[in-house]
Amino acid sequence: MTSRSAQRKPIAKKTANKTAKTSAPKSAAKSRPVKLPEWNLADLYSGIDAPEIARDLEKMDADCVAFETDYKGKLAEHAAGEDGGRWLAGVVRRYEAIDDLAGRLGSYAGLVHAGDSVDPAISKFYGDVSERLTAASLHLLFFALELNRVDDAVIERAMQTPELGHYRPWIEDLRKDKPYQLEDRVEQLFHEKSQSGYAAWNRLFDQTISGLRFKVSGKELAIEPTLNLLQDRAPEKRKAAGQALAKTFKDNERTFALITNTLAKDKEISDRWRGFQDVADSRHLNNRVEREVVDALVGSVRAAYPRLSHRYYNLKAGWFKKKKLAHWDRNAPLPFAATGAIAWPEAQKMVLTAYRGFSGEMADIAERFFTDRWIDAPVRPGKAPGAFSHPTTPSAHPYVLMNYQGKPRDVMTLAHELGHGVHQVLAARNGALMAPTPLTLAETASVFGEMLTFRRLLSETKNAKQRQALLAGKVEDMINTVVRQIAFYSFERAIHTERKNGELTAQRIGEIWLSVQGESLGPAIDIRPGYENFWMYIPHFIHSPFYVYAYAFGDCLVNSLYAVYENAAEGFAERYLAMLAAGGTKHYSELLKPFGLDARDPKFWDGGLSVIAGMIDELEAMS
Repeated sequence: MTSRSAQRKPIAKKTANKTAKTSAPKSAAKSRPVKLPEWNLADLYSGIDAPEIARDLEKMDADCVAFETDYKGKLAEHAAGEDGGRWLAGVVRRYEAIDDLAGRLGSYAGLVHAGDSVDPAISKFYGDVSERLTAASLHLLFFALELNRVDDAVIERAMQTPELGHYRPWIEDLRKDKPYQLEDRVEQLFHEKSQSGYAAWNRLFDQTISGLRFKVSGKELAIEPTLNLLQDRAPEKRKAAGQALAKTFKDNERTFALITNTLAKDKEISDRWRGFQDVADSRHLNNRVEREVVDALVGSVRAAYPRLSHRYYNLKAGWFKKKKLAHWDRNAPLPFAATGAIAWPEAQKMVLTAYRGFSGEMADIAERFFTDRWIDAPVRPGKAPGAFSHPTTPSAHPYVLMNYQGKPRDVMTLAHELGHGVHQVLAARNGALMAPTPLTLAETASVFGEMLTFRRLLSETKNAKQRQALLAGKVEDMINTVVRQIAFYSFERAIHTERKNGELTAQRIGEIWLSVQGESLGPAIDIRPGYENFWMYIPHFIHSPFYVYAYAFGDCLVNSLYAVYENAAEGFAERYLAMLAAGGTKHYSELLKPFGLDARDPKFWDGGLSVIAGMIDELEAMS
């Protein structure tokens, strides 16, 4: 999500099942380029026409209807019975099996669609599967609602049996949603209308953004290679890309403004009916994090803008012998950075070596993504931009999508997504209901993977200028992950708050965007005309409102966690992997306790931010 970070899809949503062998050269400059690997989705299904899909959709339909027939209206009575705990555990196990099957079907459709969102056959397949899953799951809606109406004392007594006690974390989490539940028929209406509501608008965004073309130096490019040009060494290419992005975004501003307004209104309606007080409260509930903790994070980061992003971009402008950098030069490679693309095999080796230096088990899991074809790396027309790791379902395994182009940032993205992947593999042992991790902790493993890779590369780099370039690159990534994401969060808050009073024009959305970007970037970035529409391509605003603060949460947390690691005695890696393996079974405060960390302490965030400030201090000393 950010230059890199801002584009990463939080949830995967498809592609050819053939992959290339990576018999690779050591340098991309010395031999022909290696064909990048494509994922093999046959571990889910062999193709969109596979008979197993029709079979599993029919099974899904039948299982959901049977579940409703067998249990609707009966939970409270049976849970209060003498054998209520064991009976209810059997019901939950059956519900979990359905969830796993739905996850397999939905993940496959989503992944195929992420691989090519403009192919009509794939788009139809994705839409049809989504509709079937929504229709089938209507028969399951009663379960969570009815379970939450069971008396607290009855549920607590039932959970004393080991069988149901196993699901205590999931049940307790579920009951946190209780105050915001609606009457059954309203919940059913919300659920069923989602296909023609927010899900349809999400799909329109995906198809529109993938179909956009940007005219750069006489060539028509898709969004991913155009954004990649903002990191090109040639200043004229960066400028041409920035202007091409601005022109195409301007030509499509009415569509993106309509999508944004519609989804903000849709969320406002849902929040109002459910009784959420703040525009981001539903996200905080989903993340199992307290509003005051997020507010403290946001306040700390905004207060730190001058000593982080403002100071760094002033330094960077000086390296380019300028007083200010045009906005399209914000992520320009440094003049003293090494040139040349990093070949895929080299990137693989960098990340796996860093992981293995920390934990053999962690590296072994990460290596399976390469050997078992769980990664889709090439840039292709119609492919989703950015990168993600999608967990699919515990009975299968995660898949990573990237758009690898050989940049140093791409290596860090690979380290990031593999961090997610390792986390998802470890957490899968908890089963479909308790494997999912709140976003705040989900980003911890990914950012920690990046940090391991960065520290390994830094330790192996002896050339002073290259160390400076590596350090500066890490600072830029951290600014993109912390400062930029909090600016995104501030932008979303302003949009959703103002939308309550009526539609926002594209011009007004642009004004808000420029306001928060100007505050976060500082005086050393010259925001040129056209940048007012750069909010349009950020998928998180569409797919997962208020998701973005999770990156800042994770980055600051990892800075503190890594400091513990550097000073720790034996056993840190074991504690860390145990934290990842917990999945969604423990609150973040409980998971951080073995490391002596408390995110509710107001000083906690300042500690994480001081790590970034310290790196900038070091860069200033080098300059």
